[in-house]
Amino acid sequence: MVKHRIGRVEQEVQKEINDILLKRIRDPRVQDVTITGVQMTGDLQRATVYFSILSDKASDAQKAQDGLDKANGLIRHELSQRLTMFKVPELVFAQDESVRYGEKIDELLRQMHKSDK
Repeated sequence: MVKHRIGRVEQEVQKEINDILLKRIRDPRVQDVTITGVQMTGDLQRATVYFSILSDKASDAQKAQDGLDKANGLIRHELSQRLTMFKVPELVFAQDESVRYGEKIDELLRQMHKSDK
């Protein structure tokens, strides 16, 4: 039952952070950022927020990371206004590597199909 609650809170936090980034954050570094997932600790005190960007450049990823780290306080404040939680979790932003990994797998599959022909 506890895991079910954590999952609901993770989904709600993800939805709200995406909305905050879209409507409240004006930093150009985070314009193309999409929140792909949230993983919370069992006590709901810390949330790792996974994000992805459309660009493949490492410099763009670092800029997005810097922009999110700078906006962390505003995002937590907005979450405190929107969520009915006793304490808003500490947010840690991390780039989601699964999109890049999936693209790499697709490219390898395409290469295999080309060599089969």
